[in-house]
Amino acid sequence: MAKIAFTASRVAGLRCPPNKPQAFLWDATAPGLGLRVTPAGKPAYVFQGEFQGKTIRVTIGGPAAWTIPQAQDKARELQRLIDKGIDPRTLKRDALAAGEAQKAAEAAQVEAHKVAALTVGEVWSVYLAERRPAWGDRHHQDHIDKAAPGGKPSTRRGYERHLTQPGPLAALMPLPLRDLDAATVEVWAAREGKTRPTSARLAWRLLKVFLRWCEEQPQYAGLLPAKNPAKTQKSREALGKAGVKKDVLQRGQLSAWFDAVRQIQNPVIAASLQVMLLTGARPGEVLAMRWEDVNTKWKGIAIRDKVEGAREIPLTPYISHLLAGLPRRNGWVFSSASSADGRLTVVNNPHTLACTVAGLEGLTPHGLRRSFKSLAEWLEIPAGVVAQIMGHKPSATAEKHYTVRPLDLLRIHHEKIEVWILEQAGVQFVQEAEPGKLTLVA
Repeated sequence: MAKIAFTASRVAGLRCPPNKPQAFLWDATAPGLGLRVTPAGKPAYVFQGEFQGKTIRVTIGGPAAWTIPQAQDKARELQRLIDKGIDPRTLKRDALAAGEAQKAAEAAQVEAHKVAALTVGEVWSVYLAERRPAWGDRHHQDHIDKAAPGGKPSTRRGYERHLTQPGPLAALMPLPLRDLDAATVEVWAAREGKTRPTSARLAWRLLKVFLRWCEEQPQYAGLLPAKNPAKTQKSREALGKAGVKKDVLQRGQLSAWFDAVRQIQNPVIAASLQVMLLTGARPGEVLAMRWEDVNTKWKGIAIRDKVEGAREIPLTPYISHLLAGLPRRNGWVFSSASSADGRLTVVNNPHTLACTVAGLEGLTPHGLRRSFKSLAEWLEIPAGVVAQIMGHKPSATAEKHYTVRPLDLLRIHHEKIEVWILEQAGVQFVQEAEPGKLTLVA
């Protein structure tokens, strides 16, 4: 193994023959120091020595990073390790491992700083994206609305020039998640409880579940206190208790209500309100009906249910009559020529005006759902039938696991309820009449 004194020109001029995988040039000054080059033309200083009777080779580095004197010093250092009985390769592996560990620690530290700086809003977005498949549309929209920053043009009829207000949780969204402690939530609850307690109570419940989810995520758990910050007595008391809703139509008020509602100039709104009363469906479920959900052949309506996802109820004669008289502008049953998405979204104002005319102030569209349940008591309809039509969860083991009611059986009871309500309202429905026409009974 011929040796020569390394010079810059000799190092730069070394080339690998094309028929060889590599070529070496060995230094006469530093024992074991060599220069290796491959056909690709990338040279590197190496150290070659004998350790425990075996030849070992360690790569030092390229001439671009190491000068000749630096490479010679490194070769002498490696030879001294061998003289001490230490394998240079072990030290190199340890150094590389330590370097990788240092890089990993630095990366983890940077990531920890990023996580520590995460805001409630950023984690809230991750939470919504992860939980979305398990939620219904209404529940998902509640999370969006309660955290919305506001400031956008209102979509409510008659309020287009107004800007939306921030949701109850909007004030918490910019805060770092690590700063969301019990005291912060209590101050928030006290403020929101004074102006909009009903909306804030729902927002508070959503917040509690969100924080419980954060506790179960390893990347966020360390940012929160051991106890859920929203679960304090002070927060609960600041938001108050929900009052029992008692707005409901009594038997003797049906005539006045039907007269006033049928006088609403918009027939789509008038029909939607009557369908709410006669089906006991939630207002949002009624307004979300599409024509594809109405099966005129088998006399059924598919309701998009927030509890079970979907349920089918009978298409009773009077409701069928109402729907037949509606315009088919698009795919929505209760369509609107002026709304952005082509359908009715709220009917509160027209209903409030109609109730004022009828002397029934305080009755809400959701109160019509309560009215259906209450009025059905007059007919001694089985509670399970009414619950199935309304979309309530079964409350007994027999209902959950043993009672299966087909649509035709529901129809018998549902039509009985509809006929009785129309009779009490003084409205006689003639099925043979043209759609939209009714006959009044004194």
